[in-house]
Amino acid sequence: MLKVLSDLFKIKITLLVAITTAFGYVIYDGKADLQMIFPVLGIFLLACGSAAINQIQERDIDPLMSRTKNRPLALGSLTLKWAVIIVVFIVSVATVILYQYTGWLVTVLGWAALVWYNLIYTPLKKINAFAVIPGSIIGSIPPVAGWVAAGGEITDPKIMLVALFFFIWQIPHFWMLLLFLNTDYQKSGLPTIKEKFTDAQLARITFTWTFATGFTTLLFPVFGITHSVPAIILVVLSSAALVLYAVQLLKADAERSVFRKNFAFINIFVLLIVFIISVDNLLTTTQF
Repeated sequence: MLKVLSDLFKIKITLLVAITTAFGYVIYDGKADLQMIFPVLGIFLLACGSAAINQIQERDIDPLMSRTKNRPLALGSLTLKWAVIIVVFIVSVATVILYQYTGWLVTVLGWAALVWYNLIYTPLKKINAFAVIPGSIIGSIPPVAGWVAAGGEITDPKIMLVALFFFIWQIPHFWMLLLFLNTDYQKSGLPTIKEKFTDAQLARITFTWTFATGFTTLLFPVFGITHSVPAIILVVLSSAALVLYAVQLLKADAERSVFRKNFAFINIFVLLIVFIISVDNLLTTTQF
């Protein structure tokens, strides 16, 4: 049952949502106190509910692709009735936690992500190959929710830059996935940008977005998100490594393995940036 729930909740993705929520909380004032549990848990559970709703919505498409054919509803290891019951329960619990312990604004942000993912992005990707661009707004919301829960203003330039970073990152993240799983996506019948661009054009576009992802982190010290010299150096080196590694995307004979490796690299990069900046903020505000 744990395996079924893990797959239903897309646990790898939703854990990243929890991490980025905690990230937003920590960078507000450099503290990781017990109160942080509530926004992180609430947003995580909402993300789990949203992931389950997505599988309900795509239960007819998932069996067509190798990447998704083993999801619970596609495999038949979970009935639609039980999936709906689980969604109602987990979304209700998440909403109560967020409203009771973090306030109405964080609750609205969490629900905004759910609505955007399930009612806007999911239907849109069935008719538009560029749905990932507006869809990337979803990933920029959790750090904002964490920031607001910690006491920050939603319009603060610092958190707006962080949200921009996560927004930009998701675009090359998805397109690299598309480049090495193209055959699988074709089975689904969903429109993809592979129908709009050649592989070479798409590789250049993906490289440009990857460069933008790395460049955005260089603005963190300017906005006071990164403080110490060691942290700034690590961020700069990480960004340089990301861009230099992505140069191989521009090779005319780039194989699918290149896109797979870059997909893994850009995800590791994001986790590394989150770790560096979180530690930097925690240490900078710690009184000895």
